Amino acid sequence: METAEFIHALDREGRSLADAAAEAGPDAKVPTCPDWQVRDLLRHTGAVHRWATSFVAEGTPAPRPFDEPPELDGDALLDWFHEGHLRLVGTLSAAPPDLRCWHFLPAPSPLAFWARRQAHETAVHRVDAESARGRAPEEIARYIAADFAADGIDELLRGFHARAKSRVRTDEPRVLRVRATDTEDAVWTVRLSAEPPVTERNGEGEADCEVSGPAAPLYLSLWNRLPLPAVTGDAALATLWREKSAIG
Repeated sequence: METAEFIHALDREGRSLADAAAEAGPDAKVPTCPDWQVRDLLRHTGAVHRWATSFVAEGTPAPRPFDEPPELDGDALLDWFHEGHLRLVGTLSAAPPDLRCWHFLPAPSPLAFWARRQAHETAVHRVDAESARGRAPEEIARYIAADFAADGIDELLRGFHARAKSRVRTDEPRVLRVRATDTEDAVWTVRLSAEPPVTERNGEGEADCEVSGPAAPLYLSLWNRLPLPAVTGDAALATLWREKSAIG
């Protein structure tokens, strides 16, 4: 996918997130994130949007922590979220292709990284907002394009879980395969060991366990918003993913 497509997805998903949050109300529980109410979801996502904007707008060359979100609620919190989301979309849209700033996963460029990361960040949290107003993630998955979902799986497996922070590890080498059944060439081989996972985008060799399904529900399940779809082989590896894959 191109950077402009990610920015478009970020714009769409952020607006949909805000609409769902407004309908649910700030006190509503978020079933996909049981510790949160809608106000927590808006504060978190709004803080992430502003954090991302700061790197792109200022060309910040080193990491820095999130700023704490303000203690807003109700309509004021929604306005604050809208403002930060629109500023992020505008900043990414106006950024030069040769932008230089800090980013934390491999990417063709810092601009490509931030557009992609914030599109997926916002899409997953849009699902959380929809769940708070009573829509099942299975229903929402029908509106996620397969190519976007497959890209999100790739970012998760070959980006986030290639880092030393990943807790998806095994004492002995094992192989987990992830397969999107409705998207061409969307197959990943995840080699697990006591070290961080090593993932290749291919279906070569034998696997101890395979998780498969259409790209969109598979994307949401790997982000722990849905149960894992079809699992064949050693289900203990699927359980390991469920228990250890949360991104901290």
